[in-house]
Amino acid sequence: MRSSSDKTVRAAYDRLYEAYGPQDWWPGDTRFEIIVGAILTQNTAWTNVEKAIANLKRERILTPEAMKKAGKKTLASLIRPAGYYNIKTERLKNFIAMLFSGYGGSLASMAKTPTVTLRRELLSVNGIGPETCDSIMLYAFNRPVFVVDAYTKRIFSRHGLFKETADYHYVQKFFSDRVGPDAKVYNEYHALIVRLAKKHCRKKPDCVDCPLGRLELS
Repeated sequence: MRSSSDKTVRAAYDRLYEAYGPQDWWPGDTRFEIIVGAILTQNTAWTNVEKAIANLKRERILTPEAMKKAGKKTLASLIRPAGYYNIKTERLKNFIAMLFSGYGGSLASMAKTPTVTLRRELLSVNGIGPETCDSIMLYAFNRPVFVVDAYTKRIFSRHGLFKETADYHYVQKFFSDRVGPDAKVYNEYHALIVRLAKKHCRKKPDCVDCPLGRLELS
């Protein structure tokens, strides 16, 4: 028998999908571009990441091999629009080092790694935390890993499903248990949550015409 929280989580997805439609996430032409974007988007708006990605494309540095060869100063100057460019340069280089040491620079080889092992390896990279790791897992490698961000906690804590201060892995398990291991749904759900947070569920919420309403479904 489904609990009221099961119904709420499923109904929330249905309402958001009906309101906004498919989001076509993650923006990126290649697996590597998605990974770079996931690292660059930490603590910045996606519009800034797009500028940095465009710079990397222009200079033909958006491949593992080219980024490995690129000097840190060059890389930092190109990703400057994304902010914290020196820190993010180190994080990109850390990922590249792991990719080449473990997989000879081949993302195709990395893609064959079991999910649990791959997640552990990504989390071992200095500068890649749970949210960035799981974004890479879901959007670059199509693994059924639910991505949790501040928007997820904000929206659903306001509907009383858990506290906004809830632990990352608690919230992840909360959704995973109720949705089931479905990478396609996880992909859309996370993107729809971001859309809702930017349109309605901001720090100062605008609840008028919010697709979720009060979610009184128990």
